[in-house]
Amino acid sequence: MCGITGWVDFGRDLTRERDTVEAMTDTMAKRGPDAGGIWLSAHAALGHRRLSILDLDGGRQPMTAGTTALTYSGEVYNFREMRTELTARGHRFDTRSDTEVVLRAYLEWGDAFVDRLNGMYAFAIWDGDELLLVRDRMGVKPLFYYPTPDGVLFGSEPKAILANPLAERVLDTDGLRDLLSVAKNPGHAVFRGMRELPPGHTLRVRRDGLDLRKYWSLQAGEHPDDLTTTVARVRELLEDTVTRQLVADVPLCTLLSGGLDSSTLTALAAGTSDVRSYSVKVTDQPGDNLDHVHARLVADHVGARYEEILHTTVDLLAPSVKAAVLTAYDLPIAKGDEHASLHELFRMVRQRSTVALSGECGDEVFGGYRWYRKPDAVWSGTFPWVHSGRSRHEGLDLLFAPDLMTKLGLREYERDSHDSAVAELSTVAGEDALEARMREVTYLGLTRHAQVLFDRKDRMSMAAGLEVRVPFTDHRLVEYTFNVPWSMKNFDGREKSLLRAVGRDLLPAEVLSRAKTPYPSIEDDSYDRILRDRLRKLIGAKDEPLSPLLTDEFPEGRLTRPALETTLQLNDWLKAYRVRLVL
Repeated sequence: MCGITGWVDFGRDLTRERDTVEAMTDTMAKRGPDAGGIWLSAHAALGHRRLSILDLDGGRQPMTAGTTALTYSGEVYNFREMRTELTARGHRFDTRSDTEVVLRAYLEWGDAFVDRLNGMYAFAIWDGDELLLVRDRMGVKPLFYYPTPDGVLFGSEPKAILANPLAERVLDTDGLRDLLSVAKNPGHAVFRGMRELPPGHTLRVRRDGLDLRKYWSLQAGEHPDDLTTTVARVRELLEDTVTRQLVADVPLCTLLSGGLDSSTLTALAAGTSDVRSYSVKVTDQPGDNLDHVHARLVADHVGARYEEILHTTVDLLAPSVKAAVLTAYDLPIAKGDEHASLHELFRMVRQRSTVALSGECGDEVFGGYRWYRKPDAVWSGTFPWVHSGRSRHEGLDLLFAPDLMTKLGLREYERDSHDSAVAELSTVAGEDALEARMREVTYLGLTRHAQVLFDRKDRMSMAAGLEVRVPFTDHRLVEYTFNVPWSMKNFDGREKSLLRAVGRDLLPAEVLSRAKTPYPSIEDDSYDRILRDRLRKLIGAKDEPLSPLLTDEFPEGRLTRPALETTLQLNDWLKAYRVRLVL
């Protein structure tokens, strides 16, 4: 998986900047605990931290071929086919790694090589006098950049860029709007001057400037197949995808919740290899969430080795865990309990395995969320998950000064974000209104909602040095299912009808008929009391970084947990990252 960073500057000699480049690279140590390296030239410096997955003794980075150098993060799952083709074209390989395949593919096909890649990846290639940044189609792997007067800084996480003195730690109105809004806009990165390379894009950096290019996007079109053919094709794609993603030279497992997505992947994986599976169980939490019961049922049914990883609410409330989550994420977050739970799960899974397959994005691909079947959410004119969950996020207007909230205009920003996203998508002639809107809703889920989940998965897993692969993001599967009519995706009136049909012969009936359950969060009232007490002290302090932006009195109205956590974490983040407010 790894962490990458680098610096291009056409106005200075970067061979004299080793200390700064090493500092940038060192911030990625948890992403790559096995090895590290830097490569310096007059105007380009590349840094790399390695999590060894393939060819443990080879594949060290940055990797070079003549004047071309590569720092690479992620996995290209079709590297074996590409290696065979490149060998036939005369290339000779010194390693068994996919990294060398990516480098030589660039040397053979230039920029067009990105169209041949299947995987999750973010990388940088310096080719003598210009830099190429590349991010995978779905945006599973992150890549940030920061233009400078004479070049660019880049990194897998903001912290790598912020380790360079050229990067300012400033939060302006646009950045605060991004933090407090429920909308995520591709390309935005909160810190003033910093950008995130959008999914499916490349960025070319030359002396005369930066050139951003989109090389992939979802396209609307007619679906040619009937239901039987569609189910068979989805099954074929999933089988191929899972088989590709089981390749590793280190211990591999599946993250098994007992839900349809992870259970289907585990069943497919168990059909081709000896699979280990892990699920999480919060031992002191009340409620009827029976994920671990269904996970064990699936494991027994498909013959996977299974283990429950136990933790308590107290574990998630520990200050050390909260601090670790903030450090991993680089930004304040509204669902700290979920992030903490994932952080602890990934940390404990890493003690047993180095690679894990996850069911992430199955709901976006197959229409699994409840808001897909709520007409008021679908036709709300905004992001449907926002409309359905708005009440859970109320309270920010009670905490922040009224003039600031007016200036931010969060509702208008949300509406504009929705409208600009929908405008990216073309229409299909003759399509009825419901099918057209459901394609829009699917597009919003895949390009906006999923990005938040990818961020969470990436930061929490890489903070533990765990590579998490997401088979449902295979671009062939996403492209094929995107244009399947909603009437077919919902053919039996249940969520994820297609995936249930695909898994009918793989899974126990209890799992096939199980309704979707949300990711478990802390239900203990003491958690909210702790948050309220902390916030009351923050408002009364007056000398905290966030104090100038807050109301003078602690509001006794309804304050949701996301509003509480967002406010507290924003203040903690301003202090921890020494961010300067310019509003």
